[in-house]
Amino acid sequence: MKPINVGLLGIGTVGGGTWTVLTRNQEEITRRAGRPIQITAVADRDTARAQQLTGGKVKVTGDAFEVVRDPDIDIVVELIGGYTIAKELVLEAIAHGKHVVTANKALLATHGQEIFAAAQAKGVMVAFEAAVAGGIPIIKAVREGLTANRIEWVAGIINGTTNYILSEMRDKGLTFADALADAQRLGYAEADPTFDIEGVDAAHKITLLSAIAFGIPVQFDRAHIEGITKLTADDIRYAEELGYRIKLLGITKRKADGFELRVHPTLIPSKRLIANVEGVMNAVLVKGDAVGATLYYGRGAGAEPTASSVIADLVDVTRLHTADPEHRVPHLAFRADQLSDIPILPISEVESAYYLRLRVQDRPGVLADITRILADQEISIDAMLQKEPSEGEQQANIIMLTHVTREKKVDAAIARIEALDSTVGNVTRLRLEELNG
Repeated sequence: MKPINVGLLGIGTVGGGTWTVLTRNQEEITRRAGRPIQITAVADRDTARAQQLTGGKVKVTGDAFEVVRDPDIDIVVELIGGYTIAKELVLEAIAHGKHVVTANKALLATHGQEIFAAAQAKGVMVAFEAAVAGGIPIIKAVREGLTANRIEWVAGIINGTTNYILSEMRDKGLTFADALADAQRLGYAEADPTFDIEGVDAAHKITLLSAIAFGIPVQFDRAHIEGITKLTADDIRYAEELGYRIKLLGITKRKADGFELRVHPTLIPSKRLIANVEGVMNAVLVKGDAVGATLYYGRGAGAEPTASSVIADLVDVTRLHTADPEHRVPHLAFRADQLSDIPILPISEVESAYYLRLRVQDRPGVLADITRILADQEISIDAMLQKEPSEGEQQANIIMLTHVTREKKVDAAIARIEALDSTVGNVTRLRLEELNG
């Protein structure tokens, strides 16, 4: 049978892994796909390196547009990244009737609606398993494996850099700055780690999972995003004392009046499996009404793990290459004309339990004032630690865990607590999720 010809845009870490795995497992992949899948053209700015990696077996060019316009190419694999040139190339490939496979979560989270609409109008597929959680097949699991379920929530450790940093802070008592430097030295963090440590990368990914889980448009601009830069070793230690671990989670939930979409450091009970995911590993919990809670674990980055997902998409597209577009699996799991317009809730309307750390003057009546403020906002306390001041100090730390309440009530309480003359500095607030299914 005639092979499927693939044009590869970018042969860096993931592109090189894709070339390697596709070449190494060619026979197995052909048996699965029903026909050969072969890379016949590669575009990369470093043409000499691309020639070396491919051994001169394919056409190499420095002009990516030459590949997307090539009439002999059936599928374009976009591994360049970023928002600008990648968007132009993907839309150009679609305009030329080519299917697209991409690992570009930033592109799809910000321009996904435009790209999916263009693909639907042209009758081609856009596959993006590698855009979320690297080698973990979470897109396929939610979009196809759990299709019988009404998804209730998704929560995931979907950024390996931040998970490594938090693991090191907990295991070794490192400061955030020292753990970040260690991650950079080992190559787990970029020279500019902003997208990772500020939660943006995780927000791109949970935005895509939210759209697939609930059949809503991709709405990255509505996500609430907090990173881990303000976390202290003290908070990680206090959380441990209370039976919790802190992870940067992407969370999306179905609620009666809308959907939650948020990324932030989160306390999770230490006994949960996901709380014990360490280092650069990823894990995603999905709760369906029929199946209950399901956990997906594996490598969230790296050349061959991510290539595994890229090639899985290539096989899927190859299988459905000649299928009627109306009978293919929809890009966002639900038919485009069936997407919901139920809104994303603002963070003020989110419901969660909370961890509050306060530094206060060590004198009578302070705790009574704080508990009275919480009671006024109908916030009940679940657990509390009070750290006695060191000898000669006049200030103490109080750590409280609350029961589930609405965020705006916590905001109001914190504002009043910080206004007390007994409160020193700002209140540290972290959210807490039981994730018990």
